[in-house]
Amino acid sequence: MDIRELTATDRDAATALWAEASLVRPWNDPTSDFDRAVSGMTSAVLGAVDAGELAATVMVGHDGHRGWVYYLAVDPGKRRSGLGRHMMQKAEGWLRQRGVVKLNLMVRNGNDGALNFYRQLGYEDANVTVLAHWLVGPT
Repeated sequence: MDIRELTATDRDAATALWAEASLVRPWNDPTSDFDRAVSGMTSAVLGAVDAGELAATVMVGHDGHRGWVYYLAVDPGKRRSGLGRHMMQKAEGWLRQRGVVKLNLMVRNGNDGALNFYRQLGYEDANVTVLAHWLVGPT
């Protein structure tokens, strides 16, 4: 399995995987998210390619202060194989190479499976509340 930074040519496969993993929400355009990440100087989408097929993704980036991870997705047929853990290790390594010392991520309320996954990787509740304000209304 090859893990590499994805490019614009991988967009359709990545966004299809995100939809299959139930990560897509009506107010977030995954195509725009992907395009911004792969064209940014401080972000990327990492992908695991197995036999020519996209098996997993993780979007990673930093704001100059902290790292962030989004769109961790694993093909349903490859879940519970350690691939999600491996993708997180790659995301953490990507950030370390850029001097980032702390990684943040958000998990939606009620997603106990994701919370348990991240806790097993050593992530803990940061005791913060995330607030949001729409600058452009959700579509």
